[in-house]
Amino acid sequence: QVQLVESGGGLVQPGGSLRLSCAASGLTLDNYSIGWFRQAPGKEREGVSWISKSSDGSTWYADSVKGRFTISRDNAKNTGYLQMNSLKPEDTAVYYCATARTVVPWYPYEYDYWGQGTQVTVSS
Repeated sequence: QVQLVESGGGLVQPGGSLRLSCAASGLTLDNYSIGWFRQAPGKEREGVSWISKSSDGSTWYADSVKGRFTISRDNAKNTGYLQMNSLKPEDTAVYYCATARTVVPWYPYEYDYWGQGTQVTVSS
């Protein structure tokens, strides 16, 4: 069966960095676009970034993370990544990766598979 497993979360000080990984099994990741979402306590889940399955690897970032986060993928390793730099306390959340068959996955309902999430806490 399909599994997405996130890793790389943890506790980091403001201004620090983390790299989240999303390891996929049971599917061929280059057939899917990859999205990252997050949910903070008491808040709704929000989209953070996505990278298209298209050959040009189009990307999108939420305004709140633009310039600080970078999404990437390594299809040979069947893994997606989210590099997070200059982290802020407001980035604290559970981060989820998900996969979509669409080329430009704007909406959560387009995502077929979801990981269990990894906790990111930004605090001094």
